[in-house]
Amino acid sequence: MTLAAFLGAVAVDAALAADFAAICDTGGRLQGTDSAARGFVLLQDRMAAIGAVRDAPVPYAGWRCHEARVTDIATGRDMACAPLLGAASTPAEGLVLDTRDCGRGVAGDFDAAAGQAVLARHEYPFASWTVHRRVKLAAAQAAGAAAFLIVQPEPGVGAVSGSSGRNGGAGIPALGISAEAGALLAEGRRVRITLAGEDHAATTPTLVLDLPGGGPDRVVLSAHLDGHPLGESAIDNATGLAAALCLARAAAPVVAACPRGLTLCIFGAEEWALSGSRAWLAGLSDDARARMAVNINLDSIAGGARLTALTSGFAALGPFLRGAAAAAGLPLGVHLPLMRNSDHANFADHGIPAARLVAGFDEPGSALRYLLTGADTRVLVPMQELKAATITAAALLWAALTAPDEAMARLRGAA
Repeated sequence: MTLAAFLGAVAVDAALAADFAAICDTGGRLQGTDSAARGFVLLQDRMAAIGAVRDAPVPYAGWRCHEARVTDIATGRDMACAPLLGAASTPAEGLVLDTRDCGRGVAGDFDAAAGQAVLARHEYPFASWTVHRRVKLAAAQAAGAAAFLIVQPEPGVGAVSGSSGRNGGAGIPALGISAEAGALLAEGRRVRITLAGEDHAATTPTLVLDLPGGGPDRVVLSAHLDGHPLGESAIDNATGLAAALCLARAAAPVVAACPRGLTLCIFGAEEWALSGSRAWLAGLSDDARARMAVNINLDSIAGGARLTALTSGFAALGPFLRGAAAAAGLPLGVHLPLMRNSDHANFADHGIPAARLVAGFDEPGSALRYLLTGADTRVLVPMQELKAATITAAALLWAALTAPDEAMARLRGAA
């Protein structure tokens, strides 16, 4: 099969739209909920129609929230809020604290934060200048803050969610709040924060579909299934899931004739500080990891006008992927430094060349600004945009499946 024929097979796959809608229908897919369970059943069924699929469950630090409230003492008003996944609990009666606006929440902003409920701004997640939420939370905790509130800057969409990254360890109560709540609390208010969470041991499915090629090496195509309860987790990450299924369907009839095979991995607990893929990779043998030629991670691939490959510090990977896109007449941006914002980071940690394909990089006005909110629904994803992104991903996948071994070996060199 030629590149043009492979891209053509992807372009005419009518199941792409149906899969995307069906995944959104399962809901926000918060790990550990019925919504996520429905999502994994759906993906397993779709993958089984392509080839033999297995579930390799892995542990993660589970957590469930029974109550989360931020109450303005003066008015008795409860603010719109969402607990950060895995956040530390308050005493049963809550914590009464003064709020302190710490602005963006970067180095030095929390210097006078001890004993207070600090506010920091949620940032557009896909930009070269972004400071991640967990970095801000760690800085607030180190400065002695008693609680952490991250403010969604976009009005009208409610609270922002996300992970605390605590994973059962030490921490402070941490919640996302709406732009409107942030505007009130930034004035300096007295609040009662109540967060009742429960840590527990948990496992997440890892769905694996392996399609052998002509040699022992594999291209690992990955996407995460879990999301957040606010909305449908449509951009993040029904887009990546639907595209991954489409690419596996197109590759299945032809991959045996390629120099390397394809392994499709659907991970859970990605929103829990990348816990699912980290545990799965750690459980593999050194030889199995050595056979992974490259990881192409599809996460939030629609919702913005441009696609960018985040290439994890592998200097040769960006030119390789950009060349693959150019061979199909398609543009592709490249960002070289490692960004720990999806499962590709765990592959990179094992020395496996890894890239995340993402839409809207350095485009803060794109629809990706609605991620982690109730606005992340299917209405944000024009189907022509998802199809175009899937075709670009197909060009990258085809190059990885068919390139000479010496070209793939060169990808392992780090910057």
